[in-house]
Amino acid sequence: MEWLTAPFEVAFVQRALLGGVLVSLICALAGTWVVLRGMAFLGDAMAHGLLPGVAIAALLGGSPLVGAAASAAVMAAGVTGLARVRRLSRDTGIGLLFVGMLALGVIIVSRSQSFAVDLTGFLFGDVLAVRERDLVHLAVALAVAAAAAAAGHRAFLALAFDERTAHTLGLRPRLAHAALLGLLTLAIVASFHIVGTLLVLGLLIAPPAAALPWARGVGAVMAGAAALGVSATFLGLLLSWHLGTAAGATVAAVAVTQFFVSVAVSAIRDRLVRAAPATGTDAPAPRPAAVRQPA
Repeated sequence: MEWLTAPFEVAFVQRALLGGVLVSLICALAGTWVVLRGMAFLGDAMAHGLLPGVAIAALLGGSPLVGAAASAAVMAAGVTGLARVRRLSRDTGIGLLFVGMLALGVIIVSRSQSFAVDLTGFLFGDVLAVRERDLVHLAVALAVAAAAAAAGHRAFLALAFDERTAHTLGLRPRLAHAALLGLLTLAIVASFHIVGTLLVLGLLIAPPAAALPWARGVGAVMAGAAALGVSATFLGLLLSWHLGTAAGATVAAVAVTQFFVSVAVSAIRDRLVRAAPATGTDAPAPRPAAVRQPA
């Protein structure tokens, strides 16, 4: 069993594991709503939209987290503003912001002599370089994300499945959407320096999507996503250590693999259920609407 425990006897791998666990929990809280609301493209655009702020912060010698937060705020405000343009579809507005912010970031970074190194670090992160200070920041981000998810649960639920119901219940769907954007922004900003912007969606989307076919409520999706994210972090770091692969990419690859395995197994389960006699008490109970992904 030494091959299983040896990597985690090293201090920087221990910090990487703890950091990955915290990121997985944050992403489970935000990613569940991203999957249920159908916001994967928005999440991708938000992640890449961090580049201008990070680039400016790097050139000025400031904190990349502060730059990322500022850039994410601009991106979220842009998405909210363009959503009010009636003749412009939401996907079109998000796509334009995505390309514009990414292009601006590359232009800024290209002015730096360390272009390749800076851009590579932004895209792929470095989970093995997690410091104790980063763990403190992640713990604070997790506490804020948990509070926001708990406070907005009812509004997020109504918004995810029926915006008209949210209006009827007086839940102010526009405010709920803005709060959901804030939660998504928090997860991305807190996670990008751990696994990078290209890989953050692996932990943000894959675990909730993998848990969805097996859950009977939103809380169960979040719990399953957290468990899958933590296991992906552990297995990814273990494989990375023994195979000599990039740690962050390996973690994300494991998370995506879990999703495909879950989809395949759930498809087999559904076929067996349909083939079984559905009479009397043996009939399978219908899946609750609360965990069905909207079209």
